[in-house]
Amino acid sequence: MQKILVIEDEASIRKGLKDNLKAEGYAVLTAENGKIGLEKALAEDVDLVLLDIMLPEINGFDVCKKIKIKKLTLPIIILTAKAKEADKILGLALGADDYVTKPFSINVLLARVQAVLRRVKIHQEAKQKQLQSYEFGNVNVNFVKLDAQKGKKKLKLSKREFDILAYLIKRKGEVVSRNDLLDVVWGYDVFPTTRTVDNFIARIRKQVEDKPSNPKYIQSIRSAGYKFVT
Repeated sequence: MQKILVIEDEASIRKGLKDNLKAEGYAVLTAENGKIGLEKALAEDVDLVLLDIMLPEINGFDVCKKIKIKKLTLPIIILTAKAKEADKILGLALGADDYVTKPFSINVLLARVQAVLRRVKIHQEAKQKQLQSYEFGNVNVNFVKLDAQKGKKKLKLSKREFDILAYLIKRKGEVVSRNDLLDVVWGYDVFPTTRTVDNFIARIRKQVEDKPSNPKYIQSIRSAGYKFVT
């Protein structure tokens, strides 16, 4: 059972979040101020933190910063009544993975929680399946040395292009959505669009495919994403 820590000073919101999260099958811990919340985040084995910004003792920005110093990969969703873009940017810059502005729909919040936990799972699975090298057609790719050749020609792939190709190969035969690639390759801290993925795929195809306009290996699946086929 996944465990979520709710750090929120308003008792009614804290209780509402706890009740709704428990109804969705999560284990829930709560804290009414930043100091207690920080202590629990560092001491307990939690999977995600819901963090209010306007907290007594220690404000949410400082809590977020201190959590990320000790537990870099622990995902945090900021709950803020502040609608200013600068506050959202600051939270994300400090390491928060997402934000929800008060007042919020509980269904929207639950969807955000599920999305962040799903991204974390994808990252963990990708790291567990480290790909050393792979050969397809007359293309040979070494993902450790970041070296690729097509026949005798050395290919010029960027680190991100190697990462995209590695993930597609690891999921060979499966349809990989653009959002999956954004989550795994780009991560949380930047905000590219699905069109960015298409541009990178086009550049990879130009190097590895014999006919980039009619690709054999990296195939487009209409309205769904891409599939690596050998």
